[in-house]
Amino acid sequence: MTKHAPAHNEHNAKGSKKNPYGKSAPKAELLARMKAAAQKKKDG
Repeated sequence: MTKHAPAHNEHNAKGSKKNPYGKSAPKAELLARMKAAAQKKKDG
């Protein structure tokens, strides 16, 4: 491990599949993802 490298990768880092460079996720897509996550948590 290098001396000044971060210890982990961010889950929503720029350039990842979830957050590609130069593109912000549309609000509707974000809301749908949030609702799906809330439903999944509620269902257990």
